[in-house]
Amino acid sequence: MSDIRAQGERVGPAVTLGLLAAWVLHDAEELATGPGWIRENLPALRKRFPGVPEPVWSAMEAVEPREFAVAVGVMAGFVGSAAVAGHRTGGRSGFYQGALDGFGLHGLVHLAQAAAARGYTPGSVTSPLVVVPFTLWARGRLRRAGVLKSARTRDVALGLALAAGATAISHAVARAVVGTR
Repeated sequence: MSDIRAQGERVGPAVTLGLLAAWVLHDAEELATGPGWIRENLPALRKRFPGVPEPVWSAMEAVEPREFAVAVGVMAGFVGSAAVAGHRTGGRSGFYQGALDGFGLHGLVHLAQAAAARGYTPGSVTSPLVVVPFTLWARGRLRRAGVLKSARTRDVALGLALAAGATAISHAVARAVVGTR
């Protein structure tokens, strides 16, 4: 008898492949609102947060809508791969669990951004409605099945690094595809 069943609960596709579904809902919001929101709000953000280094603002300003859309597509490959790895291993995959943790932490970052901006930021609607609840639910299912790896401070940092690295790679690929600087 596998230790998944020994714990009394099986990790189904809603837990593993659900990561991709939750991500699609979240990134649909970012795709619909991100480029326009940045264009409209960047001048006010620069004034409000003068301590942010200019290269950060310049990088945000340089992202064109096509580049952003391609980057989202590349990220879909990362998230989809993690979801499939989770599905194939009954949720045991470290790649899947790291992506799940990175996704949830990414949602918390969106909420912090909205708090700092004192209003809406792209991704801040689906973060409390989809991202954070899905992550907590999936982690609970993994825990009940006995396959959740314990989350230590190192794991949290690794989850954030995974999300940041995948984002950076996605944008680098998108710039190469679209031909932006």
